[in-house]
Amino acid sequence: MDDNFAIEVADTAHALRRAFDRRACALGATRAQWRVLARLSREDGQRQIALAEAIDVEPITLSRMVDRLSEAGLVERRPDGDDRRAWRIHLTAKAGPLLDQLHVLADDFLADALNGVGADEQRIVLESLRRVRANLGCGAAGTGKQS
Repeated sequence: MDDNFAIEVADTAHALRRAFDRRACALGATRAQWRVLARLSREDGQRQIALAEAIDVEPITLSRMVDRLSEAGLVERRPDGDDRRAWRIHLTAKAGPLLDQLHVLADDFLADALNGVGADEQRIVLESLRRVRANLGCGAAGTGKQS
């Protein structure tokens, strides 16, 4: 079926991810790294396990991502004061300029992607997607796992 809603959503999400990756590469970042940094910019100092859940990746995958971001001097692990086994992930000062560049890149990317799609059309699509997630039991805001 050519007009399958789920396939269109998945194909569009895939196209968005690939196109963003191509642009972010110019800044030396991946979309996955951007997701970690963006999430930490909204809530710095998250436990590593909670951060993995929030961006919907396995803890070991996040651990490797944090390793690379740490090696680049963009984040640091600090012991959790409440649990000796846990780590909290914090942005470093070096991450600020890259985050600023990535925010500009993301804004420009979205403007290009939505070129020719009017505000009313965008609103209808957003409302429809929220309704689909709610129908799936994921709530109006999604699964709680935001990127």
